[in-house]
Amino acid sequence: MVSKGSIFKNQSPWGSSPGGSNNGNGSGTRREPPSIDDVIKNFQKMINKFLPGGRSGGGKSIFLLLLFLIAVWAASGLYRVLPDEQGVVLRFGKYVKTTQPGLNYHLPLPIERALTPKVTKVNRIDVGFRPASDSGRSTGIADVDEESLMLTGDENIVDINYSVFWVIKDAQKFLFNIQSPVETVKATSETAMREVIAKSPIQSILTEGRSKIEVEVQAIMQEILDEYQSGIQITQVQTQQADPPSQVIDAFRDVQAARADRERSKNEAEAYANDVIPRARGEAEQILQKAEAYKKEVVAKAEGEASRFLAIYNEYKNAKQVTQERMYLETMEKVLADIDKVIIDKKTGSGVVPYLPLPELKKKAN
Repeated sequence: MVSKGSIFKNQSPWGSSPGGSNNGNGSGTRREPPSIDDVIKNFQKMINKFLPGGRSGGGKSIFLLLLFLIAVWAASGLYRVLPDEQGVVLRFGKYVKTTQPGLNYHLPLPIERALTPKVTKVNRIDVGFRPASDSGRSTGIADVDEESLMLTGDENIVDINYSVFWVIKDAQKFLFNIQSPVETVKATSETAMREVIAKSPIQSILTEGRSKIEVEVQAIMQEILDEYQSGIQITQVQTQQADPPSQVIDAFRDVQAARADRERSKNEAEAYANDVIPRARGEAEQILQKAEAYKKEVVAKAEGEASRFLAIYNEYKNAKQVTQERMYLETMEKVLADIDKVIIDKKTGSGVVPYLPLPELKKKAN
C-alpha cells in the first residue's frame, strides 16, 4: 500500500521519484512504473481525503459531486437576450426557435446553444470610398474607382460615392441564409446603383435628382435582399458625392458654366418677352376697341341720319310748303349762326339809318 504523502512527495504520476532515484543522493536503482489500478486507487484515496466522511462516505460524496456537476451543467443552459438582440437557439447546429429579449433557457451544451445577434444596431457600408480609419490614412478619404465610376443614361461617366445603412430584421434568416452579410449588401448596392445610374442623365445625377436616385436604389436593394431571404432591412441610402471623373472635371465645370450662362440669358430674354408681349397685346386690344367703338358710332350716326331723312321725307310728302319753309329756316339758322349780322330797316325815314348792333349785344350777353 502506498502512503498518502508519497503521491505528492516521492512519486510522479507514474510512481517514480522526482530525481529518478530511490534514495536521497540519487544513486539508487530506478523504480518500475505502477500499474493503472494503482494509479486509480491512489486518485480515489486523494479524493476521499478532501470529501466529507473520509473513507466511509466516499461513495456518497462522489454521488453528491456528480449531482452538483449535473446541476451546474443543466444551469449552463440559462442565457439572457438583451433588448437590442434576438436569441436564436440551435440544436446540434440546426435552428430550433427564436427567443425575445429577457431570460431564456436552452438545453445545455453540446445539445443546444444560443446565438444573440444585435438586431437594432445600424450597420454602415461605404461604397466608392473608404474613410481615413479604414484606409490607413491619418486624414481624408481614399477613393475606390472600380466601385465609384459608373456609366450614365446619356453615355457620360460619373464618380459617385454613397453609404448604405442596414439592420437585421430576421435573425434566423440573417444567420443561416447568407454567408457574408457585408459583402452581400455591398454587391447588392452596387448592382442597384448601377442600374439606376444607367437610366439617369448626368445633369440630374449631379443636381436635383439625387434624392430620387437614393429612393430607387433602396427599393431595388430591398427587393433583391428579400428574394435572397437575407433577413436584412435597408434603412437608408445616402449619396456622399457625385462628380464627373477627376480627369475631366475642369472641362466639365466649364461646360456647366456655359450652360448656366445660357440659362441666364434665356431667362433674361423670357423676362423681357413677358414684359413686352403683354404690353403690345394690351395696346393692340385698345386699338381694336377704339376702332370698334368708332365703327359703332359711325354706323349709328348714319342710321340716325337715314331715319331723320326718311321722317322729313314723309312729312314733305304730306305738307310740301311747310316742310320747305322749315328746311329753309333750319338751314339759314345753321349758316348764319356764326356770322356777324347788321340789320337795317329800309322802311324807316330818310334822315336816320336805324342800326341794331347785334354782335356787340351778343358779346355783352356773354
